[in-house]
Amino acid sequence: MADQAVSGIEVEALTKTQARDELARLAELLGQANLAYHTEDAPEISDAEYDALKRRNLEIEARFPDLKREDSPSEQVGAPLAEGFAKVRHRIRMMSLANAFDGDEVRDFDRSIRRYLGMADDAPLAFTAEPKIDGLSLSLRYENGVLVQAATRGDGAEGENVTANARTIDDIPERLEGAPEVLEVRGEVYMSHADFAALNERQEARGGKRFANPRNAAAGSLRQLDPAIPRDRPLKYFAYAWGELSEPLSDTQMGAIERLSALGFSTNPLTELCDGPDGMLDHYAQIEEQRATLGYDIDGVVYKVNDLALQQRLGFRSTTPRWAIAHKFPAELAWTRLEAIDIQVGRTGALSPVARLTPVTVGGVVVSNATLHNEDYIAGRDASGNPIRDGKDIRVGDWVQVYRAGDVIPKVADVDLDKRPEDATPYVFPETCPECGSEAIREEGDAARRCTGGLVCPAQAVEKLAHFVSRAAFDIEGLGAKQVEQFHRDGWIAEPADIFTLRERYGSGLQQLKNREGWGEKSANNLFDAIDERRKIPLGRVIFSLGIRHVGEVVANDLARHYLSWSALLTAVDAARPAMERYRQAEAAVEAERKAAAEEGRRARLKETRDAAWAQEPAVPQEARAAWDDLVGVDGIGHTVAVSLVTSFAQEAERASIDRLVAQLEIEDAERPATEGSPVAGKTVVFTGTLEKMTRAEAKARAEALGAKVSGSVSKKTDIVVAGPGAGSKEAKARELGVELMDEDSWLALIGA
Repeated sequence: MADQAVSGIEVEALTKTQARDELARLAELLGQANLAYHTEDAPEISDAEYDALKRRNLEIEARFPDLKREDSPSEQVGAPLAEGFAKVRHRIRMMSLANAFDGDEVRDFDRSIRRYLGMADDAPLAFTAEPKIDGLSLSLRYENGVLVQAATRGDGAEGENVTANARTIDDIPERLEGAPEVLEVRGEVYMSHADFAALNERQEARGGKRFANPRNAAAGSLRQLDPAIPRDRPLKYFAYAWGELSEPLSDTQMGAIERLSALGFSTNPLTELCDGPDGMLDHYAQIEEQRATLGYDIDGVVYKVNDLALQQRLGFRSTTPRWAIAHKFPAELAWTRLEAIDIQVGRTGALSPVARLTPVTVGGVVVSNATLHNEDYIAGRDASGNPIRDGKDIRVGDWVQVYRAGDVIPKVADVDLDKRPEDATPYVFPETCPECGSEAIREEGDAARRCTGGLVCPAQAVEKLAHFVSRAAFDIEGLGAKQVEQFHRDGWIAEPADIFTLRERYGSGLQQLKNREGWGEKSANNLFDAIDERRKIPLGRVIFSLGIRHVGEVVANDLARHYLSWSALLTAVDAARPAMERYRQAEAAVEAERKAAAEEGRRARLKETRDAAWAQEPAVPQEARAAWDDLVGVDGIGHTVAVSLVTSFAQEAERASIDRLVAQLEIEDAERPATEGSPVAGKTVVFTGTLEKMTRAEAKARAEALGAKVSGSVSKKTDIVVAGPGAGSKEAKARELGVELMDEDSWLALIGA
């Protein structure tokens, strides 16, 4: 699962790997939220938080359509049914609604409908606008005017039969006069504020459980197996839609609502007909002003195309109608005291500041923690050094405004300087990891400061161990991420070296391991044998396995081919350390200046000044400078990777952990590719499309063995693009840049294979 740092990255900035991890995290969070809300009637997050998570999921899927999961939350409505109720298959699926969060999105909704229908921008188009009730969806089926079935929405296709309970609600008539032969009425079960308060008083007097909010109380009451319970609770029902009909109720949405009212159903009196977006937004503002005095919970306004013939033409997406949208109310605000700022370390080493607050209720939820994003946000500036909140910093003791915009945790939005304590001091962001004491560095262009402890940082341990045994690293058969996490939790493995001492520390290893679930004598022995087989391992795999930031598989192999042996790499890294430290000092000095620079050109000049100043730095020993320049000069390395690599090896605890690991291994030296006479030595090659005579991995290995560099993207530095069937944007880019293009046969002929 992605850590908190990844969850805070803007969608446009996500890499494909981060996007895949984030979609997995969102699927889990939204799945849990759906289960808690729809099945257990005990929501764990607010509607605003849920909406924001679902919206982020949709944005990532739109940017990376090939990563869309089979269990995507965007394809789901509701949650699995609770046990104890008979199932009801809805004749017409009960859909959810798409959301809008501001006026621009409401206008986009109007424009999208006009485009779909081929209507002019100034053509009349009426909508209904009605309060969005915060309750439990319920479908009522009448046959020949008699209530025969009531069902919850469930997962949209199938709900729960709660007919007996629905009959206890006064707003739901059991017989209708003048109704169509078949009529499915859909609406929302809810509880008024006054009835909710009275119910909680009765619950407390009886020694029962108090409900968190009216929606929970209504949903929990309707979904009781004993009808006597909802009969004792004052539930209400607003009708606003329909399912299966034997004949139309009207030719307009408003007319149908009026027909339902005439049949005896309660419909919302604030429902109004609006002429286009301006009228919709005006009515939204009126409803929002009345929200606190309505006596029941609403969380927005629903707009629907009034003409039912147009609704039919517009149809549905997979889970939402095109002709309706829910305009949600903005997240609510509250003021409270900032008691402390704690630093949490994510699984990838990012240091995230968290505000500890005097508890305050925001939008119906008690909030005691809030995100502070990063050190720039606390200091009152953005990543470019520009002021935010008018440059006001955040200090412990401040009176702060908490904003619930739907993030996983709320955020601190503003500070009241008039209430700042006289002894409040500026917050100093830590430069060492609070978990392991290793240096925490912030790279140029990165908003987060990160721990360099790596293998020895408790917060990163599981993530690093899982990386250590991954396929491109040690790839130990029978020891994957799941087993590593379990062994770490049980205290068997704290760092990679512990993997290679398991047999030694546990005797034969069988007495404790073979009795664990999923393990037997044979599987235990196989595991220890597989571990021993990996004691002899290529240099590139070892470098990659350490999980050093920016040192991926390609960089690790580039380093291996350049330095050839582990000892040579260590010697070079240690020798480069003084130069790296001076380089970072020069970088930090210019970074401080950069924050005050307003123009991009000024920033570029500062960077040039930094590089020029460092090049003339007299305090850097010649040997260190040579080692640093050699490291930075390795193809594909550069300053960012070099700083990360040298800094990691410079951490005392991290280095000791690496040394303990290496003591257990026989590291195979790398061999320089025999590139003499190679027609592709030194060239950058990109493979795209389908390769028919070799796998992509085989093609890459052959190219690299001949001294070529294999890249995943086409640029001006690309020399050759090998395009197979199905090649798309990369082939087009190559043609645009004038890069040499060839098919697979031509490539094989070129390399003599």
